[in-house]
Amino acid sequence: MGSQDKYWLNYAKLTFIIAVAAMIISIVMLPGDLLIKGYYSICSLFLISATITLSKAVRDEAESKKLLQKLEEAKTAQLLNELDD
Repeated sequence: MGSQDKYWLNYAKLTFIIAVAAMIISIVMLPGDLLIKGYYSICSLFLISATITLSKAVRDEAESKKLLQKLEEAKTAQLLNELDD
């Protein structure tokens, strides 16, 4: 992992922590009773969970396509080598 990747990962983690902290603070400071704060808290947790799941699914799909492309390239190279022989 290069240094740029490390910095990007640290940036992503930091912005996630800041966003979660801002959401928690805003819910705590929200005027209203506990029921309203609980509703917004559960919605926020669901949004975080859905975001993580979506990002993992998109990454997995991209990695799968990348692997299939490498396999196709290897098959093509093997066929070309057999034709040269």
